[in-house]
Amino acid sequence: MSGAFRRWLAPGFAAALAACDTPRAPTELATHTAGAGADSRDGDVFVEASIGDASQLNPVLAKDASSGDINDLVYSGLLRYGPDLQVEGVLAERWDVGRGGLEITFHLRRGVRWHDGVPFSSADVLYTYEKLRDPKVPTPYSSEYDLVKEVRAPDANTVVVAYREPFAPALESWMMGVLPKHVYEAKSFACPPTPCRPEAGPAKTVEDFVSHPANRCPIGTGPYKFCEWRTDEKVVLEANPDYFEGRPHIQRYIYRVIPDQAVQFLELRRESVDSMGLRPDQYRAYDVFFEAYRKYRYPSFSYTYLGFNLRKPMFQDRRVRLAVARAIDKDELIEGVLMGLGRAATGPFPPMSWAYDPGIEDFAYDLEEARRLLDEAGWKDSDGDGIRERDGVPFRFEVMTNQGNKTRELTAQVLQQQLRRIGLDVKIRIVEWSAFIQHFVEPRAFEVVILGWSLGRDPDQYLIWHSSQDGEGKYNFVGYRNEEADALWVKGRTTFDKAEREKTYRRIHRLIHDDLPYVFLYYPEATPVVHRRFEGPEVRPAGLTWNFIRWFVPAEKRRYRTQVSANG
Repeated sequence: MSGAFRRWLAPGFAAALAACDTPRAPTELATHTAGAGADSRDGDVFVEASIGDASQLNPVLAKDASSGDINDLVYSGLLRYGPDLQVEGVLAERWDVGRGGLEITFHLRRGVRWHDGVPFSSADVLYTYEKLRDPKVPTPYSSEYDLVKEVRAPDANTVVVAYREPFAPALESWMMGVLPKHVYEAKSFACPPTPCRPEAGPAKTVEDFVSHPANRCPIGTGPYKFCEWRTDEKVVLEANPDYFEGRPHIQRYIYRVIPDQAVQFLELRRESVDSMGLRPDQYRAYDVFFEAYRKYRYPSFSYTYLGFNLRKPMFQDRRVRLAVARAIDKDELIEGVLMGLGRAATGPFPPMSWAYDPGIEDFAYDLEEARRLLDEAGWKDSDGDGIRERDGVPFRFEVMTNQGNKTRELTAQVLQQQLRRIGLDVKIRIVEWSAFIQHFVEPRAFEVVILGWSLGRDPDQYLIWHSSQDGEGKYNFVGYRNEEADALWVKGRTTFDKAEREKTYRRIHRLIHDDLPYVFLYYPEATPVVHRRFEGPEVRPAGLTWNFIRWFVPAEKRRYRTQVSANG
């Protein structure tokens, strides 16, 4: 629940959690095996809701937060960030860095098995790396491995990675979930029986990696095993009793697709959800709504932005983009939309990042300067109708954002009003999340978007901003290009000295702020609530869910019955 890679901050900036039909009635939803590993804390169900469905339950292919939420529980990487952002081993028991940072030797954890019982080995790590570098695989993460010279496995429990040049975020890149080679290289695949579906699924012929049936029925090494996926309804996971770090205490995890935050909030008030990421107005509501919940508030490692499609002629003129920036009153957004639960953004690094430059002076709100810039660019209100035009073409464009995220919808409405003051006619289009990404963002079929980024803790954002990352399945979908920034992104990831890296990223911060491929709007705060019956939630630098597998519900407070089987 706390992946390291950058993702579209998809359905909502904080994941919300949704309900069952009969919230108060104990329900026999889950079974688990009693035995030597049984723990009195094991049991109950956790139901999490998302505005959008997952897209690919394959960490190499997944680009959105919904898919990442599931993949983080089903798959394991070699490493991860611990509660205080220290690097910890997962599938790698330990690792050695040698040759001045040009070589990493991972010593793999022994005795790990895939969810289907097949032993995990170095061959799986090599296979995952090969897919990350395969030009036929549309993964946005391939650039994380550009500097890898060779990956080899001297034995089943060792992986050696050699780099052509030093790569500062190398350890974070090996937090990618590892795939099962034996599953993806098989000529056919049948989804195995699960507690949700006691019979195996039909065997399907494997055509290619991207359309592999395991992308909808994943087999990982993580703390939870796949149980069921009903498109646009829910994904269900079961606790893995053989997980190498100890079975999770919460027996079943349900990821419900509920495409409206208002509906989620109504269910929260009925006490029929376990947790929810609140909108600012919901967080500021009367505390009586949350007597059964604990409220949390902490900075999110993310930002929300207005992104221009720089291929569109009207936005290729920086004066136009600057006029838009000058016409946006961020204070009004922070107070009116976020209700004070956030701060104005100046660039791609949040204030908690050591790469953030506090000396950046943001573009001041100045309507007269915005109007002057548009006049200079040739956009004038010649006929007095309040809308600027040039060569007879009105300055009219469409701002798109995803359905169900009320904060973004309100942001779009405020921006529409603010930009009308300088003669721009803005239309708002709200689109269901998966359709928004697949049919508009990925094919670059948009004019302006309101989106957000959930960021990795290392400041390397090469795959979002480098000009080479403007392509199919990649993240630089606005088409940003700056030769100096390109060179600095390369320098930042090939430099180990932190002071030098900080200097490099602060220069990048200034360049991107000044170039205005985005108007950086705000850094929102995370404002979740969690039902009081759950013991274990604790905010740390890694967030709230860093220790999710150790959360539990005391027996007397459980809401759902679990049937304990005497054998597997």
